[in-house]
Amino acid sequence: MTFIICRGSQVLLPSSSSLQPATIIIEADSGKIVEVHPRILSEDSLPPHVHLIDGGPNVILPGLVDAHVHLNEPGRTDWEGFCTGTKAAASGGVTTVVDMPLNSIPPTVTVENLSVKRAAAQGQCFTDVAFWGGVIPGNQADLKPLVDAGVKGFKCFLIESGVDEFPCVDEKDLNESMEVLQDQPTTLLFHAELDNHTAPVDDPSDPKSYSTFLSSRPDTFEVDAISLITQLQHKHPNLPCHIVHLSSSKALPLIRDARKAGLKLSVETCFHYLCLSAEDIPHGKTTAKCCPPIREASNRELLWDALKDGTIDIVVSDHSPCVQALKKIDEGDIMGAWGGISTLGLGLSLLWTEGSRRGISLAQIIDWTSVKTAKHAGLEERKGKLQTGYDADFIIWNPDAKFTVAEESLQFKNKISPYVGLELRGRVEKTFLRGSLVYDGSRGVEGIEPEGMLL
Repeated sequence: MTFIICRGSQVLLPSSSSLQPATIIIEADSGKIVEVHPRILSEDSLPPHVHLIDGGPNVILPGLVDAHVHLNEPGRTDWEGFCTGTKAAASGGVTTVVDMPLNSIPPTVTVENLSVKRAAAQGQCFTDVAFWGGVIPGNQADLKPLVDAGVKGFKCFLIESGVDEFPCVDEKDLNESMEVLQDQPTTLLFHAELDNHTAPVDDPSDPKSYSTFLSSRPDTFEVDAISLITQLQHKHPNLPCHIVHLSSSKALPLIRDARKAGLKLSVETCFHYLCLSAEDIPHGKTTAKCCPPIREASNRELLWDALKDGTIDIVVSDHSPCVQALKKIDEGDIMGAWGGISTLGLGLSLLWTEGSRRGISLAQIIDWTSVKTAKHAGLEERKGKLQTGYDADFIIWNPDAKFTVAEESLQFKNKISPYVGLELRGRVEKTFLRGSLVYDGSRGVEGIEPEGMLL
């Protein structure tokens, strides 16, 4: 039997919130962790037939689980694909992504469509990939078969999604779908914006102004949506529900009240809501457009506080790419541009750069981006921890390295990101999936075969 040994002086184990020496023994064929020793084992203490990975002065962390990614293949593969998207993920220490049911064509709203997507992904992935299903008007009969086929949960929109093949649902659709799902081992995810038609627009004549866009999607969109969701939960209390990409701190009291009432409600926010602010977005900078929008710096700090106190559970990328023409970069038309931010490969560095300024530890960051995201996606028995019986997914991480984000360094397909030019702290040196190298900072993925599994 062949073993892989990973050891280092700074390892994040689930039994501790601080870094410590450790040796991790991995069975090579299965890629599973078989032993974890809270010390560095000497050469003569190691089993025979080993491949040794030594972290040296760097930190060894569990691989991240990004539970909100749009890979768009098939159908919009020119936007993003399984190969380029998972390469980008691996470059940022992400070892598992959970793909959203849109913007691919077909969307993941039937078992047949899920099969088409899985066939497109086969043999292309540098990370493991799981799948969310979708709830749209009229697909209630497809929901239980999708659960049986392995989707990790279902996403729906309370506002138009931006693509015709994934329409939004109304209260009637939701009651019918929640009735079907309430006794299933699943979760219902909500894009929580509800258009109340009362949004003022500061200057509708200036589509290049970020304030115009921000006023077109006010906080009330999120507050009203989450109010509706919690009302529905009272009717269907057995079904866990989840708010994707929360941007508005004004919804936090509703979420806290729902938790106090015993509702099964979890919440995510995104790197961009924690790292960017509306005041700093230049006139005509379309790369910063997303839905719901990036809000003010004061709002950002309240989101950080909600993460710290546990009101917000997890942090994800919501990597939502498109082709350059749809971003309308040359025109600077924020109102007309596609709403989505590309982040894969940068999330850990972004969160460490901003979090360390606020006294946030690596253990907290891994809890938000790995431990709890794995649980959210139903993968908590194999992902998110350096623990016996788990997949040997881990990162060699240099927390002190600094780099400036450059277009040519981005691994995703369309090199469009609001982070270009930003100096970040913390760099992934190597990423391992089940003990196998899937990204090397010195050469990217050159010469590395895609070994990702479809979960």
